[in-house]
Amino acid sequence: MLDDLEAAFDEEQPQKGRPLHRRKKRRGGGGKSVIALVMVLLIFGGLAGAGYYGFDRARNYLTTPDYDGPGGEETMIEVKNGDSATSIGNGLYKLDVVKSAKAFINAANENADSKNIQTGFYKVKKQMKASDALLALLNLENRVSTKVTINEGLTTFQIFDELSKATEIPVDDFKEAAKDPVALGVPDFWFTRSDGKTTEKSIEGFLFPETYNFDPGLNAKETLQVMVRHFLDVTTEIDFVKKVEADRGITPYDALMVASLSQAEAGIATDLPKVSRVIYNTLFVPNAEIGFCECLRLDVTINYGHQLEGRDAKESKNITAAELADASNPWNSHKNKGLPPSAINNPGKQALEGAMSPADGKWYFFVAIDKDGNSAFAETYSEQQKNEQKAREAGVL
Repeated sequence: MLDDLEAAFDEEQPQKGRPLHRRKKRRGGGGKSVIALVMVLLIFGGLAGAGYYGFDRARNYLTTPDYDGPGGEETMIEVKNGDSATSIGNGLYKLDVVKSAKAFINAANENADSKNIQTGFYKVKKQMKASDALLALLNLENRVSTKVTINEGLTTFQIFDELSKATEIPVDDFKEAAKDPVALGVPDFWFTRSDGKTTEKSIEGFLFPETYNFDPGLNAKETLQVMVRHFLDVTTEIDFVKKVEADRGITPYDALMVASLSQAEAGIATDLPKVSRVIYNTLFVPNAEIGFCECLRLDVTINYGHQLEGRDAKESKNITAAELADASNPWNSHKNKGLPPSAINNPGKQALEGAMSPADGKWYFFVAIDKDGNSAFAETYSEQQKNEQKAREAGVL
């Protein structure tokens, strides 16, 4: 095109040796001049357009699109484990929370606290300034969850009630989900016993007590799976499995049952490892006075059997002689040797540690001696009788 344009201009130049006024006018020469002019305009117009287009592209590249308002309609975004600023920014962009993912990435790079964003669901607003969206994700008050506190020593029946109240999921849904503990994440090896008794797999003991913030939309099974995962995390953290196998010579399930028994019996946390020691001595260490009893004689196991049948637990003084003598009840540890059929509640970390590393002592007896929950421990029955008298005087027996 440039050659054609130059040719068009050349035809308008005077020829050497010929005066301009004697030049013979050529037919169509004016048309070629118009064509040349049009071509010039097209070329320079194209260059100008290309320049504007390039400028516009550069401007978009140099200035990151971002909303400048506080936002409007509320929406919710999930931050998953391992999400980067880029993935979060892309998620916000798809929800029209930020005008561009790049704006959020820039805001995250400029704020050192961005690395503290926690997993979960968060309330945000559409069309927010990216830096404000970041601050919304750093503010835990914007986290959407159902908060439930599960205390140490609650049975599954009590836990299901608490969960149902908080989540509005029916209790029966939790009972149904709990029928298969392995499907909830409990490894099958956890149900192995040292005494060879048949194990009826129960979720009891594996619903770790803690304050939970459950994500919205979880069903009963998913809720219980969160609690089981936390149990496994805690037992891994304290190396529970390896230590009880190496130091106690028993299975992890044995130790879990001991932890649940001590959690039910100890009135204060400092007594947990002492109660565990009494249980281990009774089951595994013969005594010159009482022989090798192997019967734990704990009223809490009888009460757990009552609860399984839908009956209320009783205070020890209200348990009848017939109930104490009923050997047909597998939960009667006054008559049946060894550990009960399963854990009887869900013990906390201190109870697990107490069962894993019990206190040193030759105790076979203990009794609560005051209303603060302190217990007295004894090696002989005569010492136990003296402690029981103290308990009566304090009005706790």
